[in-house]
Amino acid sequence: MMTRCRKGKEKRRLAGILFLAALSWGSFSGCVDQSGGGETEASGQASVRTLLEITDPQEKAAVEAAKGKVAAMGEEPRIIATSPAVAQICDYLELDLVGVCSSSVSAIPERYRDAEQVGTAMSPDMEIVASLSPDWILSPSSLQSDLQPKYEAIDTDWAFLNLRSVQGMYRSIQELGEIFKRENQAQQLVGEFTDFYEEYKDKNQGKESPQVLILMGLPGSYIIATENSYVGSLVELAGGENVYGGTDQEFLTVNTEDMKTKEPDVILRAAHALPDQVVEMFKEDFDTNDIWKHFQAVQEGRVYDLTYEYFGMSANFNYPQALEELQPMLYPENAEDEEKARENSEKAAGAAEDSQASQETDEAAQKEITKQEE
Repeated sequence: MMTRCRKGKEKRRLAGILFLAALSWGSFSGCVDQSGGGETEASGQASVRTLLEITDPQEKAAVEAAKGKVAAMGEEPRIIATSPAVAQICDYLELDLVGVCSSSVSAIPERYRDAEQVGTAMSPDMEIVASLSPDWILSPSSLQSDLQPKYEAIDTDWAFLNLRSVQGMYRSIQELGEIFKRENQAQQLVGEFTDFYEEYKDKNQGKESPQVLILMGLPGSYIIATENSYVGSLVELAGGENVYGGTDQEFLTVNTEDMKTKEPDVILRAAHALPDQVVEMFKEDFDTNDIWKHFQAVQEGRVYDLTYEYFGMSANFNYPQALEELQPMLYPENAEDEEKARENSEKAAGAAEDSQASQETDEAAQKEITKQEE
C-alpha cells in the first residue's frame, strides 16, 4: 500500500495543537487545592468550567483549522492511536481506528480487536504505521520529542494529547470531540468529570496536607515524579504536597541523601513500565539500602506500592479508583484506614508480580523502555 503524502509542513504543525492544553493545566491547581486555601466554592466551580473551555486564540484557531480539514475529507479519517490511554479515549469517543498500539499489561478496547497493531507506545513500528496511510496519528505528549520527527518523516497529520493530568485529558477530549465530530460524546465525558469533581473537591478540605515523595520505577532504577507527572497530579488533586514541588520538570533524578532531607510523611512507589520487575526492584532496594530505614515514612510503615493500571504514565478514566486508593494512604483517620492502605499496597504489589509483563514484552521493547531514562 502506498504511503499517503501531504504538501507542506503547515498542515502537520496545525495537527499538534492538542499539546497546547498542557500549557493551561497548572492554572487548575487553585481550584483543586484541598489543603485549606481561600478558594470559594463558587469560584472553584467557575474555574473548572473555565479551564475546560478552549479560550486561547491560537489554540482555538488550530482546532478550527483541524476541524475544517477533517470535514473537507468527506469521509471518516484513518486514525492510529499509539498508546493504551489514547486508544481508551478514542473508544469512549466512538472513533474507529485503523491502527493501535500493542501492550503487555494494559487492555486495548474490544472495539479495536481487528485494528492493525503498530508496536509499543514508546516505539511504534513506523513501517507498519506508514503502510496504513493514516490521516492522523494520536499519541501522548510525554513522547512528543521522540515521536514527532518520525511522524513528520512520513508526512502525516498528528496530535499529541496532554495526559499528564486528569484535567489535561478532558481538555484534550474536548478538542478531539470538536475535530472529529464527536462533540456529544466529548461533552458527556466532560460532564461526568465535572460531576465527579463537584462531589470530590471538598473531601479533604481543611485537613493537613501530607508531604509526599513519589518514586517512579523502571527495571533497575527509579526517578522522582513531580506534580507535573500524572501520578503527581493525582496526589495534588487529593491535596497532598509533593516534596519536590515547584519545578517545571515532570521527573527528576535525585539521590537518596537528598530525598532524606525532605523527610516525607508518605512514600509512594509507582511503575513506569514492566511492573513485575519494578516491584521486585523496589523491595530489594528498600530491604538492602541502609539509608531507607532512617526515613520517618519507612519507620512508620507509610511506604506504599500503587496499582499500575491506575497510576501509570498517562491519565485515564480510572482516576476515581486511583483517588480512592490514595485516600487511606494520605489521610488515615484510624487503624482501619491504616490497614486499608496496607491492603491496597499489598494488592497492588501482588498484581504487579502476577502481571507477567516481562515475559510478554520482547527484548527490543524492554530496551526501549529502559532507554527512556538514560
